[in-house]
Amino acid sequence: MPNIASVLKSEITRLARKEVRDGADGLRKTVAAHRAEIANLKRRVGDLESMVKRLAKGTGTVTRQPSPSAADASAEPDSTGLRFRAKGMAANRQRLGLSAADFGLLVGATGQSIYAWESGKTKPKPANLMHIAALRGIGKREVEEKLARLKGQ
Repeated sequence: MPNIASVLKSEITRLARKEVRDGADGLRKTVAAHRAEIANLKRRVGDLESMVKRLAKGTGTVTRQPSPSAADASAEPDSTGLRFRAKGMAANRQRLGLSAADFGLLVGATGQSIYAWESGKTKPKPANLMHIAALRGIGKREVEEKLARLKGQ
């Protein structure tokens, strides 16, 4: 029969480990959030430093302003009143069963531009945004007809 002292010691050790594990979970989440924020700040600093270099060289005007955060800017409406979400465009392209090149042909862009828009690296121009919005409500047959017309020209 085990000694009561050893049983008590093992139970205390088990409970202490459980408490430490529970306390560490909150810290892990906090650390992950801080790391993401640090990465975002590093990106912004890099963008600002490159802007300062361009302005110091006097090569022209700055065309792009750094956004406060990528998450906030992902669904903000454009001057056309249309919102753009990279995930939504990717889902629509998959729903229609189109390659990036074919989707680009429909909206007046290249396949590389489509990939850049879907990854969130760039945003489409308002004219392209209107073409993307027009593809939201149509089906596969209509898309195939439009592609056939465009490729036949």
